[in-house]
Amino acid sequence: MRKAIELLQKIPKGKVVTYKELARACGTSPRAVGYVMAHNQDPENYPCYKVVSSSGELCGYSAKGGLTKKRALLEKDGVTFTGNKVNKEHFYAFTNTD
Repeated sequence: MRKAIELLQKIPKGKVVTYKELARACGTSPRAVGYVMAHNQDPENYPCYKVVSSSGELCGYSAKGGLTKKRALLEKDGVTFTGNKVNKEHFYAFTNTD
């Protein structure tokens, strides 16, 4: 699952990916991706806060500060929200070259 961690660095500023999209790019399940994100030992260099649910809702951020910090980090990157959901223009899909 090293690939999932490495792909985090390829998500552009102001973009997010879903667990499903990251799983597709890695050839694994969204649950496996969730497990890897929860055990990310280096969130400064591998920004797991950029992974959201398919609906755009924030979920699964175990770092200090929880979902409040996750949202703050995303907003700092330029991600906007409607209510508790990331606006769709911020969703990113990996290509075969990633």
